Amino acid sequence: MDLVLWRTFTIIFSVEFIIGTLGNGFIVLMKCTDWIKGSKLSFVDQILIGLAISRTGLIWLIFLDWWLFMLYPILHMTEKMLRMYYISWTVLNHLNLWLTASLSIFYFLKIANFYKTIFLYLKFRVKKVIAVTLLVSLLILILNIIIIKIYVDMCIVGAQRNVSYTSSMNNYEQSCKLLAFTNPMFTLIPFGMSLTTLLLLIFSLWKHLKNTQHSMKDSRDISSKAHIKALQTVIVSVLLYSIFFLSFFMKVWGKSWKDKYFFSLCAWALGIAVLSGHSFVLIQGNNRLRWAWRSVMLWFRCRFKSAEP
Repeated sequence: MDLVLWRTFTIIFSVEFIIGTLGNGFIVLMKCTDWIKGSKLSFVDQILIGLAISRTGLIWLIFLDWWLFMLYPILHMTEKMLRMYYISWTVLNHLNLWLTASLSIFYFLKIANFYKTIFLYLKFRVKKVIAVTLLVSLLILILNIIIIKIYVDMCIVGAQRNVSYTSSMNNYEQSCKLLAFTNPMFTLIPFGMSLTTLLLLIFSLWKHLKNTQHSMKDSRDISSKAHIKALQTVIVSVLLYSIFFLSFFMKVWGKSWKDKYFFSLCAWALGIAVLSGHSFVLIQGNNRLRWAWRSVMLWFRCRFKSAEP
């Protein structure tokens, strides 16, 4: 790899790693501090903690994999390391995507205004809906891990045993692509759920604004702000999924591209940026976290000002 390119992406990944760790770590720290002090964690707080932990682990995994690839490429390509990486990535990424989808469902059921029987039934049973969603995701995770194990066995072990046969290598390469394509297919379910909640929230906001044109301005503004806050969270979630699919197709199906490795690194950088930046969107969308973050920033500002000569 070109030295300038290596230094550039090293700086980018390092900055994203620090920002992502601070943002997600702040969410976990504040929620756990409130719990230790005796405050009861709400259902959405529990989802936020799980989401922040999974994203922190995912960012650490990608960052360590990058450094291992650059400093110890032979160790990076061993069968044991690749199996550990793929399984760890599958578990953490699965938790990240499904918890994000669960958060989108929670905001949708709590904020959207529909008067259909099915929606009202789900609205008053939001905890059960999320619990069933996560239970189904656990079953899908088990199946996904089985597929990943098959992927590792066929693509890594099989390729090593047939390294001297070009035709066998080509067959294994095609098998790897087909098997690897099945992995993101598992994420289509939470992606469809997040996309559906996004479209329904937009429709709910449009319907609410249309029905309250002649109502009191204050009540209209409060409900509209609630819709907009929920939309911000869901929109970033859908953006996260989109970048994930972009990075995947670049890495698996873009082998014939001239600058495939460069575009693959760009896609990974965008993916980590979303993982890191989404934590601050969640902080801004939560009153307690937003107030605590502003207090910390104010404290740092005062400390730096008092340190000036």
